[in-house]
Amino acid sequence: MVVAVLKEPDFENRVSLLPEIIPQLIKKGVQVFVEQGAGIKAFANDDAYTKSGAIIKSTEEIASVADVILSINHPTSSIVHRSSTILIGIYQPLFNAPIIHDWAKQNITVFSLDMLPRTTRAQSMDVLSSQANIAGYKAVLLAADRYPRYFPMFMTAAGSIPPAKVLILGAGVAGLQAIATARRLGAVVEVFDTRPAVKEEVMSLGAKFIEVEGAADASKAGGYAVEQSAEFLQKQKMKIAESVAKADVVITTAQIPGKKAPILITTEMMEAMKKGSIIIDLASATGGNTDMTKNNETVDLNGVSIIGNSVLSSNMPYDASKMYGKNVFNFLQLIIDKEGKLNLNFEDDLVKGSCMTHNGEVTNERVKNL
Repeated sequence: MVVAVLKEPDFENRVSLLPEIIPQLIKKGVQVFVEQGAGIKAFANDDAYTKSGAIIKSTEEIASVADVILSINHPTSSIVHRSSTILIGIYQPLFNAPIIHDWAKQNITVFSLDMLPRTTRAQSMDVLSSQANIAGYKAVLLAADRYPRYFPMFMTAAGSIPPAKVLILGAGVAGLQAIATARRLGAVVEVFDTRPAVKEEVMSLGAKFIEVEGAADASKAGGYAVEQSAEFLQKQKMKIAESVAKADVVITTAQIPGKKAPILITTEMMEAMKKGSIIIDLASATGGNTDMTKNNETVDLNGVSIIGNSVLSSNMPYDASKMYGKNVFNFLQLIIDKEGKLNLNFEDDLVKGSCMTHNGEVTNERVKNL
């Protein structure tokens, strides 16, 4: 069996597998092809892959022979044209349903790892968590770089400088890492989340938890936000408005699977912020948590910068690729048997849950209905 690693689009710095994972696949009897130049932006050149046992191939060669193709982003139609090919990546099928339906028509089997059931057993394959961890860390560093003042408090002969006030909306994996990073840099941190269960974690990291009563239960939402009642949303809006007005930096992370990201910060709220304040919106790919967010763009509103960036993990490509590759390798072990042959066991809840198309049909009910 041949597993192939594709080169990602120009905007992407990560790669699906680094050379260090290749020998583990080869031990399983798998032949590994790597598209020429696939790992350069992640500091892994073709020689490193060759030394690890992989074979460097052209795009055309991979498209014609690979049984399993690994790509973080959607591969182009020129690569995906052979029926029975298996694709594994992060394809956001709830937002890209037409692409998924097209792949089904071509009899291509698609596993989208962002759709893995978020269970204890799936933690070693959880690409969303591994990449969100990096995004939360980089969001704070990006904010610190763009913010025109210090993060920590300083007492100098020239006077005292107060610490930056950071507001984090959403205490999932990205939010918790953002809290920890902002606290290490000396900022005062406030956190809002609709899930009361995360309060203890937030406080253990040294941040203040903002509570709003009456939130809908999000305990079964896999770490995502859930839709809330109109009454709660009004209370939430008032609380957030108070904190936004005081904040120097706001980092937003709230997303709802298959839906547009909730608007948590309005233009009116942002107009009340101090000039020089920064908003980093990690939910920009699904519309953003402000009503002015544009994905992969920076918008200026009277001196307040709204930075939409949904791929911050790509800015730390080596470690992001290392973690992503380990997630992928752990998933591959579910579908490759001891002889190195493909074994798609759809009795396994992780295999079934992450499979979007198989045998010419869309297998995920939510995607099928879109």
